[in-house]
Amino acid sequence: MKYKYFTLFIFTLFPSLFINSFEHEIKTTSGSTIGLVVNNVINWDDIPYAQPPVGKLRWKSPRKIESSLDYKIIRPKDDNYCIQEPSGMGGSEGDDFFSGTEDCLYLDIKAPKRISDEPLPVMFWIHGGGNTSGLKDLYDFSTMVSRHNVIVVSVNYRLGPFGWFTHPAIQDLQIGLDKTSNFGTLDIIAALEWVQSNISLFGGDPNNVTIFGESAGGHNVLSLLVSSQAKGLFHKAISQSGYTTSYSKEEALKPNNSSSTSKHSSWNIVNKILKEKSLNFSQSEDIKKVRKLLKDMQAKEFFRFYVKRPSYENLPLLTADGIVIPEVGLTEALSRPEFVNIVPTIAGSNRDEVKLWLASAKYFVELDYSFLGSLFRIPKVKLNDVDAFNIFNKYRSRAWKIRGVDEPLRNLKTAGNKQLYAYRYDWDDHRRFFIADFKELIGAAHATEIPLLTGNNKLVGSYGFLIYPRGPSKKFTSNNMMKFWTNFAKKGNPGMSTNGIEWIKYGESSNSDYMVLDSRDNLGMQSDSFSFSSLVTELNKEEKLTELERCVVLLQMLTYVGTDLYDQYAPKYPGQCSRKQSEQFLIDNSDFIDY
Repeated sequence: MKYKYFTLFIFTLFPSLFINSFEHEIKTTSGSTIGLVVNNVINWDDIPYAQPPVGKLRWKSPRKIESSLDYKIIRPKDDNYCIQEPSGMGGSEGDDFFSGTEDCLYLDIKAPKRISDEPLPVMFWIHGGGNTSGLKDLYDFSTMVSRHNVIVVSVNYRLGPFGWFTHPAIQDLQIGLDKTSNFGTLDIIAALEWVQSNISLFGGDPNNVTIFGESAGGHNVLSLLVSSQAKGLFHKAISQSGYTTSYSKEEALKPNNSSSTSKHSSWNIVNKILKEKSLNFSQSEDIKKVRKLLKDMQAKEFFRFYVKRPSYENLPLLTADGIVIPEVGLTEALSRPEFVNIVPTIAGSNRDEVKLWLASAKYFVELDYSFLGSLFRIPKVKLNDVDAFNIFNKYRSRAWKIRGVDEPLRNLKTAGNKQLYAYRYDWDDHRRFFIADFKELIGAAHATEIPLLTGNNKLVGSYGFLIYPRGPSKKFTSNNMMKFWTNFAKKGNPGMSTNGIEWIKYGESSNSDYMVLDSRDNLGMQSDSFSFSSLVTELNKEEKLTELERCVVLLQMLTYVGTDLYDQYAPKYPGQCSRKQSEQFLIDNSDFIDY
């Protein structure tokens, strides 16, 4: 981000000099933006795509920026991201419980400097972070842009309770699209609308837009596939480690049963606010008073009620409100032709999705301050039980693939989509260092594919040296991922690897064809037949886990990253499990190591 700070510095001291000295000024519907060339890539940063959702616009659909012939110069912004709790795991930095701003609806554009006779394919990146954290500035696709002649747009969108919120004090007193619960989803759609109106000015093709995102970004990609407001705004889709979790309006507002999100339903949050302020409002009867209270609260004061959650508690986010997301929910909607935006689609997951979390759980790891580690103030990371660590990862990662890849693709196929592709990311040639065996500890974990896709270690910062050694293995995998992704953006088909292996369609030769993304010796097509029924049966045979550990894995498989399936599949488990005991185990072992 150094060039952004430099740009901001020059803008502040010598605004007129800046304008006269830099080329690539483009007049958009949001104002005039000036591109800065870095390594043969033109960067246009922090372009507003909607009005700031502040004041009266909090919890309303994004409003278009009113065009003006005066073309005000758009200036780069520092610390440009939506409100979130600081996190070292793909989020903002900071020591407070609060960071960011409500005025955060901005996007960046990167384009190759060389001029093309034809409009370039547009790749629209949606960042991850559980829809509660993350920011566009963590990702730099310059290498992909310069090598493969595409344009990449990266976007911020409202997060957490500012992006997804359901309460009668909000929806019942609003009309039209403002009655939605999914404001963050509408932000992404508004950015896509902005792209349709403006991207040709940057050399992009508005008729060839590929949405792609990882984790919550992949989840948002799948969400856009069933949103009527997004129809026609994109033409291809890539979901990386996505998932299909959605909530009914009742679950988001006032759930009948206790769940991982019930403590942070909007009804419970408003109750806490009323109690702390000693107010005797009735949430159901005095909704105008509740509305004024919520609208008038400072963002930091409101956000305080959502922070410092234990790891087993979440927020109800994407809501099946019948406006932006069909009432049947995301999973079911993906199988219904009346809801699905049918475009060529890739979905994939990582072989070791959950190692990223297991490797920081105190239940599995400990820090060994040996003489050498103490000398350098770097402890050695040791696994308490290698077998348990790997078994937990195996089942939960396979369950993630079922939920985030197989089920969505099968549903899309049922809805009539015949242009489907699947992958599993397996690359794990990390360093074996004196402080940790990163190949074993991290493997092909969640989000570890991003540095190979971008061609840089910006996402992992100083950890890049420890985790990602240079060499032919990394180079081969990285080159092919970029090639597959950009081929797909250009043609709707990922095509062939550099060593001649074709990525065939999902279900073309079997029920579950997928490309293994890995080093030269391991890259290739595979298939499997995992299902929740088979995983449940196989789990009972894992003798290296205790009976309680097996029950905990069962709970996590059937309740994480998707619809709660525990009541449907737990009865098929040959052993005896208590959901309550498994949930208590997670509560008792919720401590994590802060690296």
